[in-house]
Amino acid sequence: MIKYLLLAPALLVGANAFAHQPDFDTHFVDRTMRVDLFHTGGPGTEVIALDRILSDGPWPGNRTQLIDDTNLGKYLLEIVDPKTNRVLYSRGFATIYGEWETTAESRTINRTFHESLRFPWPRATAQVVLKKRDGMMGFSQLWAQLVDPDSRFVNPVDLKPVGKVWTLFENGPPSQKVDLLLIGEGYTKENMKKFRRDARRLTDALFETEPFKSRKKDFNVRAIEVPSQSSGVSRPRAADFNRTPVSLEYNIFDSERYLLTYDNRALRDVASAAPYDFIEILVNEEQYGGGGIFNFQATTSVDTAFAEYVFIHEFGHHFAALADEYYTSPVSYKTGDVDVHPEPWEPNVTALHDSAQLKWRELVAGDTPLPTNWPKEEFDEKSRAFQDRRAKLRAANAPERELDTLFYEQRDVLTELLGKQPYSDTVGAFEGASYEATGLYRPEMDCIMFTRDDVGFCRVCSAAIDRVIDLYAH
Repeated sequence: MIKYLLLAPALLVGANAFAHQPDFDTHFVDRTMRVDLFHTGGPGTEVIALDRILSDGPWPGNRTQLIDDTNLGKYLLEIVDPKTNRVLYSRGFATIYGEWETTAESRTINRTFHESLRFPWPRATAQVVLKKRDGMMGFSQLWAQLVDPDSRFVNPVDLKPVGKVWTLFENGPPSQKVDLLLIGEGYTKENMKKFRRDARRLTDALFETEPFKSRKKDFNVRAIEVPSQSSGVSRPRAADFNRTPVSLEYNIFDSERYLLTYDNRALRDVASAAPYDFIEILVNEEQYGGGGIFNFQATTSVDTAFAEYVFIHEFGHHFAALADEYYTSPVSYKTGDVDVHPEPWEPNVTALHDSAQLKWRELVAGDTPLPTNWPKEEFDEKSRAFQDRRAKLRAANAPERELDTLFYEQRDVLTELLGKQPYSDTVGAFEGASYEATGLYRPEMDCIMFTRDDVGFCRVCSAAIDRVIDLYAH
């Protein structure tokens, strides 16, 4: 009998689908299945198309926390037993497509992005279900596919590693820890000693920051060396192009500092050499830049003076779905076109429709006003003055050290302003967050997700990070 793949109809998941944690050994084997997809969209269109299904190495994930109850991500992956309609595995995540569809470009043209769904290898035919947030912030099915693991359309062969893997530290088996993988990009063979120094420096910075400092024993950190043909990555605005193993580039969505790869297939093939839950790519560049997408990728340029800050900030996006809390910096996203914001799914931003239902209400003291007072007008005036100076330096193609000097000055000015207010060390609801000056609120006056000030993660962001660690480490 020929085994085949079949596009499945929509499944209805019962209300008690998340009330259990399935037994791993009953439903899965110790391997990773990877489903590669093409995600295409544009004006009035969104289509998911299957690329390939293949093995992606041993399963590195937790074997007891199979169901994700964090309610994070713009998308949700579910692996469903078609015989019982029971959810066997789930994870929330975000995508480049999900960000792109918020840009002005998505209103005028169609584009295709490559994506991957990774999950433990099913013992029997399973339904792979991809869901997306709807207008009510719930999940609606976007795509589904029945997958027979024994089908001739499923490639069971692991890819031969293309890079050298080494361990920074290891605290236990991958299945019981959060596995962070660092990939070097834009490093030549002669630069690999530098990559090792950069990896240790930035990892040390992350685990000197709470709550990662207190939870370090819950992590393993490994790195992959994949030499580039020349140093650095592509910088389209500077007409400086390169060919690198995972195709990192600046100017994503035409933002001068946004640094990601569109080449998901290359990224996943390189990463398959090591067990991983999360990926951070270290970029051998001095131009300020980075990026972070929840449960997909994070990036950092390593030679800027603020590399440690960017590494930690972007990992906050990637690891715990933390939203940017700033709103005065220019971004490519289309914002400000709604009268009333829906409640964001990110854990550290709220529309504050009902202060009694504030998602971090348990951390707010009873005498703290909601919204919470802060010197917003003065902050806006100072921040925009710095943004104007930054734009002029970029337009003049000034050396990076001049940008670093400006950032240091900005940090000192804003640290003093935000650190001396009556509610400076208070959890509340401070207006201005997620690229919006009004209508969205952040938990504390200052946080590493808001400014470059040396204040670390606020209490709400720290709690969100702890919750994700608990999902992976056991």
